[in-house]
Amino acid sequence: MSRTLQTSPTTGTEVKSPGRWLALSVLVLAVLLVAVDATVLGLATPSLSEDLKPSGTQLLWIGDIYSFVIAGLLVSMGSLGDRIGRKKLLLIGATAFGAVSVLNAYATSPEMMIVARALLGVAGATLMPSTLALIRNIFHDPKERSLAIGIWGATASAGAAVGPVVGGALLQHFYWGSVFLINLPVMAVLVLVGIKLLPESRNPVAGPWDLVSVGLSLVGVIGVVYAIKEVASHGLTWEVGAAAVVGAAALYSFVRRQHTLTAPLLDMRLFKHRGFSGAVLADLLTVFGLSGLVFFLSQFLQLVQGRDPLEAGLAELPAAIGAVVTGLVAGRYARRFSVRAVVTGGLGAIGLALAAITLVHKETGYPLLGAALLVVGLGAGFSFTVTADVILSSVPKEQAGSASAVSETAYELGAALGIALLGSIVTGVYQGFTAPAGVPADAAAAAHDSLGGAFEASVGLDPATADGLVSTAQGAFVDGLNIAAGVGAAVLLATAAAAWFLLKGQRLEDGIEH
Repeated sequence: MSRTLQTSPTTGTEVKSPGRWLALSVLVLAVLLVAVDATVLGLATPSLSEDLKPSGTQLLWIGDIYSFVIAGLLVSMGSLGDRIGRKKLLLIGATAFGAVSVLNAYATSPEMMIVARALLGVAGATLMPSTLALIRNIFHDPKERSLAIGIWGATASAGAAVGPVVGGALLQHFYWGSVFLINLPVMAVLVLVGIKLLPESRNPVAGPWDLVSVGLSLVGVIGVVYAIKEVASHGLTWEVGAAAVVGAAALYSFVRRQHTLTAPLLDMRLFKHRGFSGAVLADLLTVFGLSGLVFFLSQFLQLVQGRDPLEAGLAELPAAIGAVVTGLVAGRYARRFSVRAVVTGGLGAIGLALAAITLVHKETGYPLLGAALLVVGLGAGFSFTVTADVILSSVPKEQAGSASAVSETAYELGAALGIALLGSIVTGVYQGFTAPAGVPADAAAAAHDSLGGAFEASVGLDPATADGLVSTAQGAFVDGLNIAAGVGAAVLLATAAAAWFLLKGQRLEDGIEH
C-alpha cells in the first residue's frame, strides 16, 4: 500500500482509502516511543545513579541532553524529510533509534551515558517531524486531520506520562538498561510495517539542504539552553556567558541566513502570522509544565514517599488518561467554541495544577497528587493538540515537514526547559540544606549532590544520624519542588493570558481540500 488517497477515474475526485488509518497507527507508534523515552529515565534515575555514580550536574545532563539535541536538530530534520522523503527519513531514523538504544542500555560511565543519550536524540529528531508531516499529507479532510492530530497529540502527551509506568514495570524485574532495550522490538515492528503501509511524500521543489543552517540551528539551541540551565544552577560565569553569546549569535545568524536562501530550512515568514507564533509559544510551555512536573514527581514519589518504581509509575497514570481523553475531542471543541478558548483553558488548567503542587509535603496523600496530574493531562491534551493543528494547517502541505519541525521543536525544547529550568530550581534549593550535626564532611558533600546521593551517604552512619540526614535532604527536595511548581504555575498562567490575545480570530479549517 503506497497511497492513502486515490483519484476516481469517473469523477476525478479523490477517494479516501481505509489504509490511511492503518498508516496513522504506525506513526503513532513512533511518536509514543520517542515521547516515552523522554521521561522513562526518570524512574530509572535512582538505580542508574547507584550504578554509574554521576554527579548532580551529570545527572541533569543525562536527563535533558536527549531533548536538547532533538530540539536543536528538529528544524533541520524536518527540512531534510521535505527533501529526501518523509517515509525514508522516518524508517532510517527508526533503525538508528533501535541501534543506539543498545548503547544507552550498556553505558558504563556517566560520560558514556551522556554521549549515548545525545546520539539517541539525533535519531529521535528524524522521527517526530516526519510523523506529523505525513499526517498532513495523508489526511486531506481537515476534520479527519484534526482527529488524526488529536490521536497523535494524545499519544505524544500521554507518552510522557506513560514513560514512568513503563519504566516502573521494567525496573520492578530488570536492571535500568531495560528501559532502553524495550525500544528494539517496537522499532522493528515500526520499520517492517511502515515499509508496507506508509505513503512517501516530499516537497518536489524544496531545493538543496543547507548544512551551514543545520550547524547554526544545533549550536544555537544547545548553547542558549545550556546557558539558561547553568545560570539557574550555578549562577553566571564567564563560561556560561560565552555559551549564551555563541548560542544567541548562532541563532541570529540562522535567522538572517534563512532570509537570504532561496530554499531555506525554515520559512521565517511563518512567524509573522500571529496565530502561528501564539500556537508555537503555547506548544512549548504546555510541554514545559507537563514534563517538568512528571520528571520531578517521579523522584518525589520514590525517594520522598518511598514508593517502588512500578507504584510510582502507576501513580502518574492520570496525566496520560487526561491527555488521551481531551486530545481526542480537542479539535471538535475548538470548532464548537474557539481555538483561543480551548488553548487558554488548557494552559490555565496546567498552571492551576502546578499551583496545587506548591502545597505538597512529605505526607501528602495521593488524592491531591492524582488530581493535579489528571488536570495537567486534561490541559495538555487540549492545548497541545489544537496548537499542533493550527501550526500544521498554516502552511501548504509541501512545507509540512518544516512546519511540523517547528511544532516538534517547541515540544522538545519545552521538555528540555521544563527539566532544566524547574530542575535547576529544585537542585539549587536542595543543595542549600545544612547537614545535621555528626554527619562526616565526605558524607555531607555526597548528600548535597542529589537526593539519591543522600540515601547512599547515609549507609554506614549510625541509625539516628542517617535518619536525620535523609529526613533533612528530603525536606530540602520538597522545598525545591514547591518553589519550582510555583514558578511553573506563574509561567503557565501568564502564557494562558497571552494565548487569549495571540490566538484571537484563529480558526481550524472545516472544508475538504482538493
